[in-house]
This record gives sequence, C-alpha cells and structure tokens, in this order.
Amino acid sequence: MRTSTDFSPLYRSFIGFDHLAGLIEKATHADKKSSYPPYNVELLAEDQYRITMAIAGFSDEELEIESKQNTLVVTGTKAPNNKGLSRKFLHQGIAERNFERKFQLGDHVKVIGAFMEHGLLHIDLEREIPEALKPRKIAINGKSLLQKRTVQNTVSQPSENNS
Repeated sequence: MRTSTDFSPLYRSFIGFDHLAGLIEKATHADKKSSYPPYNVELLAEDQYRITMAIAGFSDEELEIESKQNTLVVTGTKAPNNKGLSRKFLHQGIAERNFERKFQLGDHVKVIGAFMEHGLLHIDLEREIPEALKPRKIAINGKSLLQKRTVQNTVSQPSENNS
C-alpha cells in the first residue's frame, strides 16, 4: 500500500511551490488529532476570513492566541478547581478540558483581532498582499535591457592589461 504522494509532475508546472508537499503532509497528520473544540472557517470577503470556535465554559483569561511563522495557535487552559468543591455530575456533556488547536495560515495572512460572544471565540484574519507581489503589466519595447546592462558592466570595469 502506498502512503506517500508523488508531486514530481506538479514541480514541472508550478515553480516555487515545493513547500506545498509539506503542507499537504501536515494536513494529513492533523486529521488524526482530536477534533475538540469544534470550529468553523468562514470567508467574509475576498481576502477576509473568520475562524469561530465553540469554547463554552472558557473565560478570556483562560485562552491564549498566538500567531507565529504562518501558524495560528489557540490554547485553552482551564484553571484547576481549587475551591474545594467537588462537583457531582449526573451527565457531563460540556467538555471543560484543556486544548491546543493549530491552523496553518497562507502567505501574507495576518490576524486582525479576536472577540468572544455567546461562548464562541471569533478570530478575524485578513490577507494583505504586498505591492511588489501584485500583478503588473510588462511593456514590450523591442530591445533587451539585459544586453545593455552587460555592455555597461564591461565598459565600467578597468582592464587588467593597462600597466
């Protein structure tokens, strides 16, 4: 049984996407992790997203959101019950356990803000593409600019035989 995927045909057509295989590999391993807490990912506008997580029972102080190197990490840590009160549940359907949820962010996607409402944590994200990476028109002027640069570089360099 073959468990890996051969991406070599893609490398012939897609230049600079070699990290894609690593992202796909991470995604296949992520499926084996816990699905707690449940979450949604929404597309709000062309370059605006929102992650909504159901985290009933957690307060703002028990949550930590960190964005580092294209990875968003949301951690929930429940404080231990130090009040000496032992709770006896007839049915416990609300999971008040610690969690860590990681999201792989695309290039130039930044966290804009986060807020809690009705037991849901909302994290807003936006993709900001730098001007240098936006598409631009290339004029065709009939002459190679590379040839001019080569001629200028050879003229500006002094020859070694002038003694």
